[in-house]
Amino acid sequence: MRLSTKGRYGLRAMIDLAINSKGEQVALYSIAERQNISVSYLEQVFAILRKSGLVNSIKGAQGGYMVADDPSNITVGTILRALEGNLSVVEESEELEDTRSVEYCLRINVWDKINESINNVVDSMTLEDLVEEYKRMNGKDNLMFYI
Repeated sequence: MRLSTKGRYGLRAMIDLAINSKGEQVALYSIAERQNISVSYLEQVFAILRKSGLVNSIKGAQGGYMVADDPSNITVGTILRALEGNLSVVEESEELEDTRSVEYCLRINVWDKINESINNVVDSMTLEDLVEEYKRMNGKDNLMFYI
């Protein structure tokens, strides 16, 4: 399985949005600038994310985008499936009736196990997990100082 730029850029943009929104909308051009992604391409990606209910948009001069739900409730899998569709490594459009075929053997011993592993990984990580990991890696932990 190979993710398209839509999936990769969309996930980057969602993390950027979650990091920078702080309860306010974020302009698409600012995400594009920080992530070095074309604004017109991000417009297409965010149209899909909006239709999927993952982001809300506010129109106007002070408009922009906000994450539609708490980042702890949005999994990486939800984002990727919205942008990429099914994350399976092979198309399984039909039921295999011959359980003694090589194709059936491959499906249950290879393809199904790869698919399960992919789904387990992307469904176990939330947007919040990635935001916190990004902050930790960049020394941006939320430190509170008392005087």
